[in-house]
Amino acid sequence: MSRHSGAVLRPPRGHWLVLLLALLVVAVALLFEGWTTHQVDAARTKPPCTRPIPREADDGKPLLRFGPKGVASAAMPPGTVALTFDGGFDPVWTPRLLDLLRRHHARATFFVYGKDAAQHPDLMRRILREGHEIGSYTYSGGDLGVASPLRARLELSLTQSAFAGAAGINSTLLRLPHTTAADTLCGAEWPAAKRAAAQGYLVVASDHKDRKPWQGLVTQHSQTDLGYHEAQDLLRDRSVKRFTTVSGGLQRLSFLDEVTAAQKIKGEGLIWSQRLGHAFLTVMVWTLTLTGVLGVLRMLLFAVFARLHVRRLRRYRPGAPRLREVRDPVTVLVPAYNEEAGIASTVYSLLASTHPHLQIIVIDDGSTDATADIAEDIDDPRVTVIRQPNGGKPSALNTGLAHARHDIVVMVDADTIFEPAALARLIQPLAHPAVGAVSGNTKVGNRRRLLGKWQHLEYVLGFNLDRRMFEVLECMPTVPGAIGAFRRDALMGVGGVSDATLAEDTDLTMALWRAGWRVVYEESAVAWTEVPGTVRQLWRQRYRWCYGTLQAMWKHRHSVTEVGPAGRFGRRVLLYITLFQIVLPLCAPVVDLFALFGALFRDPVEAGLVWFGFLSVQLVTAAYALKLDRERLRVLCVLPLQQFVYRQLMYLVVIHSVTTALLGTRLKWHSMKRTGTADPYLLEAPSAEASGVPPEELSPRRTLSSQ
Repeated sequence: MSRHSGAVLRPPRGHWLVLLLALLVVAVALLFEGWTTHQVDAARTKPPCTRPIPREADDGKPLLRFGPKGVASAAMPPGTVALTFDGGFDPVWTPRLLDLLRRHHARATFFVYGKDAAQHPDLMRRILREGHEIGSYTYSGGDLGVASPLRARLELSLTQSAFAGAAGINSTLLRLPHTTAADTLCGAEWPAAKRAAAQGYLVVASDHKDRKPWQGLVTQHSQTDLGYHEAQDLLRDRSVKRFTTVSGGLQRLSFLDEVTAAQKIKGEGLIWSQRLGHAFLTVMVWTLTLTGVLGVLRMLLFAVFARLHVRRLRRYRPGAPRLREVRDPVTVLVPAYNEEAGIASTVYSLLASTHPHLQIIVIDDGSTDATADIAEDIDDPRVTVIRQPNGGKPSALNTGLAHARHDIVVMVDADTIFEPAALARLIQPLAHPAVGAVSGNTKVGNRRRLLGKWQHLEYVLGFNLDRRMFEVLECMPTVPGAIGAFRRDALMGVGGVSDATLAEDTDLTMALWRAGWRVVYEESAVAWTEVPGTVRQLWRQRYRWCYGTLQAMWKHRHSVTEVGPAGRFGRRVLLYITLFQIVLPLCAPVVDLFALFGALFRDPVEAGLVWFGFLSVQLVTAAYALKLDRERLRVLCVLPLQQFVYRQLMYLVVIHSVTTALLGTRLKWHSMKRTGTADPYLLEAPSAEASGVPPEELSPRRTLSSQ
């Protein structure tokens, strides 16, 4: 509407890079977690073998070394058993296995997942400290035979980085997951083993189950209760001379090497990345669950409180006072800045009101177009035009308030069209002496295009259901600038309209609550407003609204500690706005990214069912809201698409506004180019049917050309 005067700073832009970087970090964390759990670039299962291992290697010996002249195999000497344990660390059974080995003075080789080494570095260090050996079991247990070349390289290199960070070592021992004896390295496993050997690994299989321990044996156990009892039974075998590691059985010093400082730092970085990734995903799962629950709960609360509001209106409660009909004269303030497209329609709709006792004050706030001239050309003694230099909307309203002659003041935006009965209905709640302000029912006039339909749904489903709920809870946070009635003495008592925030309507409403006044909602007082027709205009409007709301919340933050109605209002509404209008939108892009990940890589059916379930709740709630507002249900067809485009746009507006507030940047007033399309007669459906007002009560449409 009006421009905000004073020095301003340009709204920040660099924070979009921060947001993109944050989303990139989230995406990388999700992809890495999906990779380690075989949801991305899966390599979980071993396919059936199509060809056996080469004949020269098929001698039953479990240790394979590849060289220029082919493959050489080896086995444990008689009386020697190399105990090996595979897979992930078990927080219960791995320490028990180490205790068992220590009691029997035995040594063993642990083939460890790289991700488990990063998660349990204390166990890695204990294994080495007690004289055992560590080998690679790949990073996540992926089958190297079916893995992509990139995954196969990462499975081995990341494992070495994890070993370096957890224990300061590298290992050249490797056991391929999903293999046991050497002959199970068949099919695609054999080329994978050769590629690993080319990187310096000794490929370790195991002996067949029928081989006797006294003959020399490489065993293979899991780090579970079964593996514990198998090792316990084997350690009691008197035919075995020694239980040792793979390197001990081969009479080698070690297959482990100390790493450089750079490698250790790199490994520690991987460990911290994995920890943060796991913590982030845990938080994300809970956040996603909480977001879904709160979203559905919000929709249900809307429906429940809307029903309570309707029942309260239709049922007379015993003991409630019968209030007189309010027919007192009314002053209507219409602040205007460059509103030549719609100012005449607004004023004529007010003059056609069924409430006859009016003083209409049009305050021209330094317009550079013909706004004031058009208003002055309206030949009606009830209309007064005041010109002033541009000072902003609060200044214009205060100027009009100073010229108001009546005790009831209605504030109207200059792009708003009133139903004939709207003004009379709007002021009726002021019959109660405790009510200081009344919010009307704002409807979208220019809803023919898709963007207008989305905003129409938002007004009906969000704003108007919000107001019904807020009235039942007695914590109405905003009387909209498009249509609101006030007691003049209440306005004067709070110092008029403040220019301390860009959401002067929210600021004023909160000030009235803190001054002890009640604020209510009159759903039968219908006014039609023009909403932004382009995405750019919509962004600027909502950016200002959200930023101004944050300013108002901060200004009235102390209300949460106050007593009485003011404290009750502050605790209820500030908590609600913080949770549902700030925190959830801030989390939404990350949650949407997580949901997209689930649809692409986890379970698309489950993700689809969750989304359709949430959409169904929204559809039912929206249908009920449209029915309450006497609107046609066919607009529901654009609701699913709204979830993919419009909702994300509103989330980005909140992020932008919060960033602006945190950086302490002053935001200038954004004016919107008006086209004069708020008139309800421009809709496909007649306003009489939409609002429930009889056709005979509607005034004929008047345009500038008719004057």
